Amino acid sequence: MKLAKGNVKIGIETRFGPNWPGQRCLAKTRRGTNCQRAAFKHNGCCAMHGGLSTGALTPEGLQRISEANLKHGRQTKAKLEAQRHAAMVGRRVMGELRRLEQQILDAGLMPDD
Repeated sequence: MKLAKGNVKIGIETRFGPNWPGQRCLAKTRRGTNCQRAAFKHNGCCAMHGGLSTGALTPEGLQRISEANLKHGRQTKAKLEAQRHAAMVGRRVMGELRRLEQQILDAGLMPDD
């Protein structure tokens, strides 16, 4: 099977075929045969057999990744906590104002509108 893009023929069946000069994965498949996928240079395995990292596991590594991926400061934990605290204080103040307003209304010092 060949794919054609414009006037270029792309031979998919020979891409990683038996004559491919690159390094193959060194792992064994479940059938017991050698894996035929292309290997990464740093460890000789393909992505399926351990060629890609699983990510940071230590708290320090996770913190480094978090800091590296930060694009802006709108959603940082500190700012979100400050927003939650401000909202809680605002709710407390509004509740106190409603309570005071109700006391003033009950005392007849302010007309009911």
